[in-house]
This record gives sequence, C-alpha cells and structure tokens, in this order.
Amino acid sequence: MYIHELADWPHFWWKDQTIATPLAAVRHRQGRLIGRMEALGFSLQEEAILETLTEDVLKSSEIEGEVLDKDQVRSSIARRLGIDIGALTPADRDVEGVVEMMLDATQHYDRPLTAERLFGWHAALFPTGRSGMHRIRVGGWRDDSAGPMQVVSGPMGRERVHYEAPKAERLDAEMNSFLAWFEAKDDVDPVLRAALAHLWFVTIHPFEDGNGRIARAIADMALARSEHSARRFYSMSAQIRAERNAYYEMLEAVQKGDMDVTAWLIWFLDCLNHAFDRAEQTLAQVLAKARFWERLGGTAGAAFNERQLMVVNRLLDGFDGKLTSSKWASLAKCSQDTALRDIEDLVRRGVLRKESAGGRSTSYVLILT
Repeated sequence: MYIHELADWPHFWWKDQTIATPLAAVRHRQGRLIGRMEALGFSLQEEAILETLTEDVLKSSEIEGEVLDKDQVRSSIARRLGIDIGALTPADRDVEGVVEMMLDATQHYDRPLTAERLFGWHAALFPTGRSGMHRIRVGGWRDDSAGPMQVVSGPMGRERVHYEAPKAERLDAEMNSFLAWFEAKDDVDPVLRAALAHLWFVTIHPFEDGNGRIARAIADMALARSEHSARRFYSMSAQIRAERNAYYEMLEAVQKGDMDVTAWLIWFLDCLNHAFDRAEQTLAQVLAKARFWERLGGTAGAAFNERQLMVVNRLLDGFDGKLTSSKWASLAKCSQDTALRDIEDLVRRGVLRKESAGGRSTSYVLILT
C-alpha cells in the first residue's frame, strides 16, 4: 500500500524534536550564505547567480537522464536575466523551455502557484508535445489512457514496479488540495514546506512526464519564498543529482510507509546542507576568478582577443583534462597555428605556463597567483 492510499492521506506528520536541531542548523547556514553572497559586488553576485542557475538546470535534467548543452543553458539564462557574458550561444527549444520554467519558479516566487501555471511549465518542458519518441499529453493532467502511472526499472518482461501513482480520476481533487496547501498561511517552516511540497507533488505524479523536474522547481520556489529573494546562490538539484541513488531510495521508502515523513525531512535538510557546501565552492571559484582578473589589471581582458577571453574564462570555470593547442583550436574554432599563437602570447604575458612535457603532449595551465 502506498501513502496516497492511506485513510489519513495527505496529513503528513513528523517528530518535531528530531527535526528541530538540523532545521535550525540549516536555517543558520542559509542566512550566513546569503549574507556572504550579498556582500559581494554586483558583478560578482551576477557571476555566482549565473553559475548556480546554470548548474541547477543542467543537474535537474541529468537526474531524469537528459543531458543539456552547458553553453546553451548559460546563454539562455544570461539573456533572460540581462547578464553580459559576451557572445551568446543560440539555445534549442528544449533548453529554452527548462530555463523558462526554472526562472519563472524562482524569479517570480511570490506569485501564486496555480494549475494553469503548472500547465505552462509542463508545456515549456515539452515544446514538441513529445517525450523522446512518444507523444504525451502536454499542459494537462495525465489521463492514464496507456495504463496506470508507474515508476519502473529493469528489462522488458522483468520490470520492477517501484511506485504506482494515484489514478487519473483523482487528480483534480488531489492537485486542488496540494495547491491550496502550498499557498496557505500556516506555521510550517518555509524550508520544511519546500521538502513537503517536493514529496507531495511527486507522490501525486500528475503529469505523464516531467514530474521530477517540476517537483524540484516547486521546491526551489518554496526555498526562494523562505529567503524572500529571487537570487539563487545554491542548487538543490545539483546536490540531488550527486545523491541520486539515495534520493530515489528515500522517495520509494517514504511512499511505501505511513504518514510519518520525519526520515524524508531529515534527508532533505541534510541534502540542503550539502548544497550549501557546493555553494561555498562556487563562491570560492567566483572570488578566485575575480582575483585573477584583478592581478592582470582591471582592463587586461580588453587586450585579449575574443578567442583568448573565451578560453581563459573556460579555464577559470573549470576545465576537464589538460589544455593543449589542439583543444584550444577546438574550443576557439580556429586553426592549430592560430591556437599556438594565442597560447604563446599568453605565456609571454604570464597568464599561462607551459608544463614540462614537450612535443605533441605539451600542455598549459593558468597562473592563478
């Protein structure tokens, strides 16, 4: 039996004494992090927000097995928020849709969450009306015409059913109840409301696809309300992606349990705490980037050509593997000779350093200090 089949559904309860200490610790860290971020200059705040939102979109999609192009996501967010990052990469419709949903949830966190708003988010996620090769019902609750909504795994013929959602005939009543609760004024802490909203929505599973991404957007919306701020400096989706197996295991356990959701709330708070750790890393990266440009002088970047600026910023944002002239040529879309001239110019200026190995394996690293 699943929790939505219990007589006291959806009256969640939890052990206040168990929750109190971790909730207080998370709220304290949340306040400190926001204070530190707000102490940054405007341009550094923008950089931190852009990095956080980009990671949020990428990782929320990765949880569902969808890999988006980072440059497209970053460009789409920058354009919508009016952040200048130089040349913008054109974004596909599916990228634009995910970005549109996420920004609507967080930038307009104070607007009521309604069925029509959720339908708009769903339509943005699936602009072609298809999920992969399959046509789905978009901008409306599922109708179960293809059978009950189940979360399954395993090969064909040996599937394991992890969860079965409420029948479609219950969805209007279920979602009306959920939306009324989400907008209600009560004494539930806003961070706990984010955790409860996430669990409640994925338990109802009202759409044919996209329920996980929309549930995480709703949780982000509730967290923004907890801070009374549209500025996002941490990403729950990125941390859930890092703990994906534990995330699914916890959801399955809670949905097969009773209305005591203490374990889910503790897991959510712990995950949020780890998200703050990641935010501290983002802050350190943004500050390191700022110090790098400051070391070169405020206008040093103006003396770089467009290729150099692009690749140096890519290195500052985190670059997998070693930088070689071949990789430079690929990133900058230029010839090998041009790439080598760009690199040698930066070596002379003390921006890059040649590593010891020579020949075809010659690689270069940024001089950060």
